[in-house]
Amino acid sequence: MVTEGKEERTAVLTKPFSIEGESDVDHKPPNLIQRILSLFTNVRPGSDLTRMQLPPLFNVPKSQLQCFSEPLYCVNNDMLERCNNKNNPVDRFCAVVAWNISLLRPLNFGFAPYNPILGETHHASRGSLNVLVEQISHHPPVTALHATDDEQNVELLWCQHPNPKFYGTKVETEVRGKRLLKLLNHGETYEMKSPKLLIKFLPVPGVDWVGKDTIQCHESGLSAELDYGSKYFFGLRGGHRSIKGKIFETSTMRPLFEIDGQWDRTVTVKDINSGKFEVIYNAEKTISGLKTPIVKDQREIWPSESAIVWSEVSQGILSKDWAKAREAKTAVEEKQRELLRERESKGETWVPKHFTVSYSNESGWDCLPIRMKVPPAPIIFQL
Repeated sequence: MVTEGKEERTAVLTKPFSIEGESDVDHKPPNLIQRILSLFTNVRPGSDLTRMQLPPLFNVPKSQLQCFSEPLYCVNNDMLERCNNKNNPVDRFCAVVAWNISLLRPLNFGFAPYNPILGETHHASRGSLNVLVEQISHHPPVTALHATDDEQNVELLWCQHPNPKFYGTKVETEVRGKRLLKLLNHGETYEMKSPKLLIKFLPVPGVDWVGKDTIQCHESGLSAELDYGSKYFFGLRGGHRSIKGKIFETSTMRPLFEIDGQWDRTVTVKDINSGKFEVIYNAEKTISGLKTPIVKDQREIWPSESAIVWSEVSQGILSKDWAKAREAKTAVEEKQRELLRERESKGETWVPKHFTVSYSNESGWDCLPIRMKVPPAPIIFQL
């Protein structure tokens, strides 16, 4: 429980996104499609949607920071440990490819998480893996993530900037920025990007990950290219969320493995030389039936924690008290506007608490953690 003046607020946590997707949602409002289409009546094609404020009817009861980081710690098996424990660079690279695929979750059409406020944080742990996320910019929205695992000697550094745009019958979100995974025991750094998030309204509503993804490790000289296909091919449901790609030597472009499967089912690699197949990822085993994280100690939760900032909004959504949710969300947003006005009147610049931030036209946003290690969190995912 966090006390702000005389106000006591309790963290509200909800189930992480898992393989169940839309069947796992219990807070759908009525007439959802009509409400969604009504939002875009006055939006021009190609418009930047990062400043668009959604009413709570269209929100899942959690922040984008939670959605961004949950795939790291809300899993049924430790795929990062598998990456670290492989004996040779090729096997480790294949394991990293599988781990990268495991970060994707089936999302629910018609719902979006809360846009994080400036300085909002999410701090959670799974075993020895500790994860910290901070919203370091609001316009444009930029999120920094740092995760460390002392037992595995693994570190993650992410800095991402989603860029959603409206194109008549769809919204496409390009996820700019890079993700770094460091296997420190092996002196290897893996740099990866993200596919696009596609939200289609017509002819069949749906949400999918589509487009290209890349993974590269300079130390091992290996790279991967992944291509994600839509489930809604020519508007017909029932297809699989396909993934195809290859792993190759970076210097010669010589292919070593072919990747094929469905990222919400199973993915295999084929050794081009031997013809041998191996299942490297099973979504059902990894992300099905995920439990809700718990609060280990309410007293240790920061006031900036997502589950605290949006607690009253989430309570309203979960109880389907839309008036309460709308009032609470307006209060959060108006408080941020007030703080912005105060900073501007004093000529102050907001500074992130957990990261140092830089920006250049050539490389974009860069975020470095202030502390070498992320401490254990009061919010935990139970093994």
